[in-house]
Amino acid sequence: MNRDPLVPLVASPFRHYINGGWETGATTGVSLDPSDLDHPLGEYVRADARQADTAIEAAAAAFREWALSAPQRRADALDTIGSEMLARRDELSRLLAREIGRTQAEALAETTRAGQIFKRSATAAWQPPADATTAARAGASIDIDTTREPLGVVGIIAPWSAPFLHAATKIGAALAHGNTVVFKPAESAPACAAALTSIIARAGLPAGVFNLVMGSGRQVGARIVAHPLVAAISLSGSGETGTRVLQVAAARQVRLQLEMGGNHPFVVLADADLAGAVDAASSSAYSGAGQRHMATSRLIVERDAFEPFVDALRAKLTMLRVDHALKPTTDIGPLAEATQLARTLDYVRTGQAEGAALLQGGLPLERATRGYFFEPALFIAEPEHRIAREAIFGPIAVVLRADDYEHALHLANDNASGLCAGLFTRSLAHARHFRRHAQCGHVAINLPTTALEQHHASADGRKASAYGLSDASFWTTTKTAYAAG
Repeated sequence: MNRDPLVPLVASPFRHYINGGWETGATTGVSLDPSDLDHPLGEYVRADARQADTAIEAAAAAFREWALSAPQRRADALDTIGSEMLARRDELSRLLAREIGRTQAEALAETTRAGQIFKRSATAAWQPPADATTAARAGASIDIDTTREPLGVVGIIAPWSAPFLHAATKIGAALAHGNTVVFKPAESAPACAAALTSIIARAGLPAGVFNLVMGSGRQVGARIVAHPLVAAISLSGSGETGTRVLQVAAARQVRLQLEMGGNHPFVVLADADLAGAVDAASSSAYSGAGQRHMATSRLIVERDAFEPFVDALRAKLTMLRVDHALKPTTDIGPLAEATQLARTLDYVRTGQAEGAALLQGGLPLERATRGYFFEPALFIAEPEHRIAREAIFGPIAVVLRADDYEHALHLANDNASGLCAGLFTRSLAHARHFRRHAQCGHVAINLPTTALEQHHASADGRKASAYGLSDASFWTTTKTAYAAG
């Protein structure tokens, strides 16, 4: 395997970026390559609560200038960021593949989309004109003028699962609307965060407008959530983390946006094109090693298609190549972390203990390099099994049998999460009904659910999958003025 050095955007140790300058940290950690544990990417620095406070205070001090800046200035900066990401997408995608185990093709798609999102955010900097109306009162006219204004310091906490895509969506929107940012990436993706920050640092933002602090959620993340100068928090992560953040944010009545993924359904009806349904289900469940917010692990198949579908999907799994993320022949890279591999293996054991039938895979794999490789697993399960109800976030799928369409829809909605759902069918009537009655924020008809990740905005989910808004109303507050004519 050819091991290129780190992209020239960043060099180890990966450092914080606070108030316009690069800083070291209180302690250090190591960014591993999950495809090749013997060749880590390098060290990164960890902040403590004091450095987190410094970054937040710098963002607060920079807020007034940035909030009052001309839309053209904000648009130019965001467009510059997007343009450099697109120009350097090959090296950025290679870094992403090495740090979290995405295949080269998946990493390139994410990097490209992230650059496009920054460029699209540039257009959002041109805020819509005021909404002006006139009210008549006792013979006198009153002009009513409503405008949107930025909130202040926004704390952005992003996951490792899509380090460029989530960051671009959140950072781009926050800056476009005149907010300042304190960004805490996942500890599993510090190199990607530092590379993105090096691009942002060259975009002409005033010192303090954007700040990067790396470290644990327990110290840095908790401080961002609790700090009184932080006006809003946007987080993508696990349900457990989201619940803790929600409790703290509610106590101090701060604006909050959460995206927490879940256990998403993919329904296959008897009239579906079998080959297309198998390909889409495989992508939905196993692409990105199942470590995507839009991944599905519940495949709900109508009775008459059940056996042919299971046989075809099982055959497809035997052909998927699990290997080093940078190999061009790899279909599925490694799991991102040792804890992810351990968690996935634990779900395999749990499924077997509950009586689910393991049809394929479920074992760790050895490859030429030492890494977190896992053979994708397929179960036949019952709706009450844990592996059919919990968010696995790994390359495991369970197949559930449905009597008919109504039963399949019931099984799809019998779930605590509601980010996305998929349906494969030739029936226009069923497609229309599913779009209306699936209890989720995103619906994929005759598509993999993971295809939606290239287009979705965070927090557009239901139930336990999301909290808060994702459009301009989250990043801004309204002001209404009344003036006598």
